[in-house]
This record gives sequence, structure tokens and C-alpha cells, in this order.
Amino acid sequence: MATTAFELEGFRTTKHVGIVRGITVRSRSIFGTVGASLQTLVGGNITIFTELCEKTREEAFELMMQHAAQLGANAVVGVRYDATEVMQGVTEVLCYGTAVVVERSA
Repeated sequence: MATTAFELEGFRTTKHVGIVRGITVRSRSIFGTVGASLQTLVGGNITIFTELCEKTREEAFELMMQHAAQLGANAVVGVRYDATEVMQGVTEVLCYGTAVVVERSA
């Protein structure tokens, strides 16, 4: 379970495990860049970049959840994303939050 909130409704936090993160670094391929450039001529959503961004965020999220599980957590609260351009055409995406152990509230 994961949420951007700092608590999960219907659950009680029994332990704070610590900060967890998932980091992935992606680059655009020359084909993707050319395809996206052609899409900009028509305007609208640049689907090639949208798909790349979505896959990158999903990968960072999954890595964060794996990190939480390795530490014994069953949930992550306060989930956030951050992105940094490492160099032209190369972007780091970080997904982070606080790993916790939760149980259903009575």
C-alpha cells in the first residue's frame, strides 16, 4: 500500500521503518526524439514522451516499494516524486516516502 497522505485511512501505524526510495535514470533514444519532434509539429500530447515518463515513474515507484518490503514494511506514506536532468536528454526520477508497518484499525 502507498499513499501521498501521511496516514492510511482505516489503518493504524505500528512502526516507522524509515525513508525508502527508488531511483531510475533514463535517456531518450534518437528514434524517440525524432518521433517526438514530429509530434510537436501537429501539437497536442506528445505520446512518446508521455509513455517514457510514465514508465520511468512506474519503475521508480516499484523500486521504492521493493526497498520498503526489504526493510519489513507493508506500506509507504508521504510518497513523493522528484526529477533531475543529469545531462541533456538524461533524467533521474526519484520516488520516495516513509516506510511503515500498519495494521487494520479495530
